[in-house]
Amino acid sequence: MSILLLAGVVALALLLRRAVGRQRLERIIFQSDTTAGRRFDLVLLVAICLSVLVVVLESDPQLIWSHGPLFSSLEVAFSVLFSLEYLLRLLCSEQPLLYARSFFGVVDLLSSIPPLLGLSATGGGRLLGVVRILRLLRVFRILKLGSYLQEASLLRQALIASRRKILVFLLTMVTLVVIIGTLMYVIEGDAGGFRSIPIGIYWAVVTITTVGYGDVAPVTPLGRVAASAVMLLGYSIIAVPTGIITAELGQARRAQRPPQTKPICGICGEAHHHGRARHCHQCGAPLQQVGLQSQSEC
Repeated sequence: MSILLLAGVVALALLLRRAVGRQRLERIIFQSDTTAGRRFDLVLLVAICLSVLVVVLESDPQLIWSHGPLFSSLEVAFSVLFSLEYLLRLLCSEQPLLYARSFFGVVDLLSSIPPLLGLSATGGGRLLGVVRILRLLRVFRILKLGSYLQEASLLRQALIASRRKILVFLLTMVTLVVIIGTLMYVIEGDAGGFRSIPIGIYWAVVTITTVGYGDVAPVTPLGRVAASAVMLLGYSIIAVPTGIITAELGQARRAQRPPQTKPICGICGEAHHHGRARHCHQCGAPLQQVGLQSQSEC
């Protein structure tokens, strides 16, 4: 049944490619500068969110017992839709192998065709259906639309620029939690549940990140004093990566702003004017009538 369904999807994809045309279909699917392209991305976004919601609800035994046929029908529909979209991307792409080997190409493949082939299977089909949650990753490709493009570019530039600082911070944190975990193992021992250094390191990670599960806790006075110091240290450490990325975001945003230009008077040559000035403050000549020039041009 699944093989016949996949064959039907392939035939439908070939018919759509022939009816719409490869170039027009490529522009609709891969770009967002047309009304049809924006509508396609919007429909795809809604379908992704609904399919992920179905996967989440399907994990509840009570819901799957009472609404099992409904979930199966919805999964068939979503699998057919995403398989059709994947095949259309392959058929209309100028470099289909490049798309198939790309990150989003692999995500599209894993989240569409394997669930479609595993719909009628038992046991393994349910395990194979777990990859359906990968459809959520496809949202990042759709966020190329409109205003999201510039914000995504800023975030990417900030993360790339701060990668060395973040790496140094992570190495420092690893060293710190290893030292703290070892000290707590020496201080507490088996009395507080610190039976080994890895357990001490686990406690240090949980405490310094202010999570605090409470499954392992110090009981000696010295251990509690050390734990208090680690807790206070955690509050100050959490702000470090946030500050690094925020600073890099600010620099990336300032770098993308166009350079400010100041008008130069064509009569007296005075260049020190406000950016919105209309008259020269030296000779009073209208700056708009003599022409505005930027300092970078002179």
